[in-house]
Amino acid sequence: MVAGVAGCSGQQAVTGRDAVSLAVSPGGGGAALPPDSPIDVRAKTGRIANVTVTTAKGAPVEGDLNADRTQWRSRWSLAPGQAYTVDATAIGEDGKTRTVRSGFTVATVRKRFGVTVDAPFDKETVGVGIPIVMRFDQAVKDRAAVERALEVRSDKPVEGAWHWFNDQEVVFRPKEFWPAHTKASLVAHLSGVNNGKGMYGGKDYAVNFTVGDSHVSTAGEDTHKMVVKINGRKVRTIPTSMGRGGQEKYTTTNGVHLAMQKDDPVTMTSEWEGCGPGCAGYYSLTVDKAVKISDSGEYVHSAPWSVGSQGSDNVSHGCINVSPSNAAWFYKLAQRGDVVTVTGTSRELAPDNGWGFWQMGWSNWVKGSALKRSVSTAPHMDAATLSAQSANEAQQPRASHN
Repeated sequence: MVAGVAGCSGQQAVTGRDAVSLAVSPGGGGAALPPDSPIDVRAKTGRIANVTVTTAKGAPVEGDLNADRTQWRSRWSLAPGQAYTVDATAIGEDGKTRTVRSGFTVATVRKRFGVTVDAPFDKETVGVGIPIVMRFDQAVKDRAAVERALEVRSDKPVEGAWHWFNDQEVVFRPKEFWPAHTKASLVAHLSGVNNGKGMYGGKDYAVNFTVGDSHVSTAGEDTHKMVVKINGRKVRTIPTSMGRGGQEKYTTTNGVHLAMQKDDPVTMTSEWEGCGPGCAGYYSLTVDKAVKISDSGEYVHSAPWSVGSQGSDNVSHGCINVSPSNAAWFYKLAQRGDVVTVTGTSRELAPDNGWGFWQMGWSNWVKGSALKRSVSTAPHMDAATLSAQSANEAQQPRASHN
């Protein structure tokens, strides 16, 4: 479709075999368009110099030029109910330019889905193991469409992948731990994404976070100690008492855990395992300086009652018991996403137990992507910068063809 309005004021007439032809789709006027309609700009006998797309509120729209700069296409879905204006300029082989303008409106939608980002929080400083955890308020029918709209950016290149645990939860994690001191962000371009049966994404989401110092702790069931390293340097060895065993539920889970939250204090009971008051083995304990590392009731926490066993015997219900002073130090240090690896036990941490995501091998993790692929993060280049860069490139002379 050719754009309905052309603005060539002050330019020479465009004629001859070298004249550039510029087409914009969708064209101006007409009925409101579905939100998943792409914006497409094409140049014939010439190159695109600049494409600027904005909403009525002035928000820019991102897009991509192909290698020979003959086609520009919007990158993400369009916002329901918004009006858009497209301004595009191309340069012909004769050096003359042509500019076109197109305006159109996107249809409103009745059914929308939303999302909650459980981790990380906006502006949070996190540990090197942090996942990006997203939960949808509706079942995602078209996982591939939603996943294509999820963009992870960072100032240091990282290979990572999304993994769907069910139709309402998707998680991103890198192949290896995040580099310490990385600035990263999630941009979920969900506004207008078609989830099938007339349901669309309600709005975009953005979360900016910083990966802080690397905190990696290793707790040995058989050594009765936890070694804490900051940025690869051992800073403290903490005597511990872990799960006493005898039953699986009293065995600390083995593998790579992440710090999920901090509570001071927190009341721990056996009710999570179905054993309430009056049940044989029922317990209820209020503990201080507790760092949660799984959804099966495991914490690193202060346990003054087991100090005599810490460093020599395992007597807990599954938690990692440490002294009050060590607990206070560890609690102050801990960031969500810090790594706590447990070794030497017979009970393996499941990948879907809390944030046990690092328990899954990389190839299996990638298989859980709707697109069956990993992605590489990169710093973001905004639409204005991309347009300026494209215009500069278009002005450069091309090699002649003999």
